[in-house]
Amino acid sequence: MTNLDVLKSEQGTRLAFLDKPDSTALAETLVAFANTEGGTIIFGLKEDGEPAAAKLESADVEKVLKEADSACNPPVVVGPWEQIESEKGPLFIVRVPRSIELHAMSDGRVLIRSGSKNRPLGGQEILKLASAKSTGDFESEIVPGATLEDFSNKIITEYLSKRAERTKRPYNGKVPDLLKEIGATDAEGRATVSGVLLFSEYPQHWLPQSSVVFAKFVGKTPRGENGLAGYTRREELTGPLPRLIENAWNLIWSEMAVSAVVKGLEREETFEYPQFAVREAIVNAICHRDYRLKGRRIEIRMYSDRLEVISPGGLPGFITVENIVDEHFSRNPRIVNGLFQWGYIEELGLGIDRMMEVMQQAGHKPPYFDARPYSFAVTLYNERERQKPPEWARNTNHRQARALQYIRDHGSITNREYRTLCQGVSAETLRLDLADMVEQGILLKVGSKKGTYYILK
Repeated sequence: MTNLDVLKSEQGTRLAFLDKPDSTALAETLVAFANTEGGTIIFGLKEDGEPAAAKLESADVEKVLKEADSACNPPVVVGPWEQIESEKGPLFIVRVPRSIELHAMSDGRVLIRSGSKNRPLGGQEILKLASAKSTGDFESEIVPGATLEDFSNKIITEYLSKRAERTKRPYNGKVPDLLKEIGATDAEGRATVSGVLLFSEYPQHWLPQSSVVFAKFVGKTPRGENGLAGYTRREELTGPLPRLIENAWNLIWSEMAVSAVVKGLEREETFEYPQFAVREAIVNAICHRDYRLKGRRIEIRMYSDRLEVISPGGLPGFITVENIVDEHFSRNPRIVNGLFQWGYIEELGLGIDRMMEVMQQAGHKPPYFDARPYSFAVTLYNERERQKPPEWARNTNHRQARALQYIRDHGSITNREYRTLCQGVSAETLRLDLADMVEQGILLKVGSKKGTYYILK
């Protein structure tokens, strides 16, 4: 993200504003960013993004960085700070990379970045984060035998095109430099795990665990008749991660049931599962699986009543089923960023929220998350929850039902409006309709004589 992009953004999981040289606040933010996804700190802005009242000098920034450094255990390594001139005045920018170490404050507090705040972790959360840190940074490890020549120029060109669409700027530098910058190669130009997974035509040659297995079963269990396998279709998908996402989606799409209803004069198709929820489940599994686990592959199981996407490796860091909507921590940040630039991730950290939202909007149960030590599964159910009709619907005739719908749309109804609604029906019959609903306790009569109107009780 360029300095211009940063200045247009609000505080969040990867951006913090500090309006004054406060070493404690700075140290807390350094630790929080280093323990999570990394981030950018801007000196000279208030929380709302407006310029600070007091003007900062470079000496102030230099001093507070040294003081904050001594308050972090171990110290957080940051890049050189930059001074920029902007419409909001002189600002100072410090970029904090994600760290493979567990960092704490000198008083023992371990913090992570949660939304736009720094949150201290509890005991069990600290142990989980420490465990995640101690496993190392597998996606940045060198892949023995793989070289830059194993990367596909076609796939790299596609990535650069998609990246330019997202950032609104084409990349004009040297491709090898960019590959180093995004972690696809190391400083010596050697291919890393993330580089092979993203840019080689067949990463399964070096990482066979990176394929995806799809199976569609006849019923609600994986067993068929006489103890035989119950699947009607089984496919193994291979290729770089972007191709895995597309091929998995196309496969599910081809097997997904589609129904149709006619509304007015238009035919409207209804899919077995919301498209966003399916793609999000696939993308999450491919982004966040533990690629160190060599004996397991991502599994997609399609049953008659549900779709399961099972990803090898438990939830990373301090993430739990309980906080999965609110917190964000990635096992593979370079892969996540690569697929984000590719356009497979709409906005970092918000996919689970929207998955739950679209399932609810479609009338489905919310997604079910099953977190185990060495796997994480997302289940989408295809059964729609039928809305129960209100109690009054059972005790009204078709004219009264129209009146009630009119009240729900307009807030109230008068005798005259009811007569207009039900032309050809005698005024006495309509009066008795309204009186009956008042007696049943459905409507409340307000006013008298010509000023009478009815509302829902």
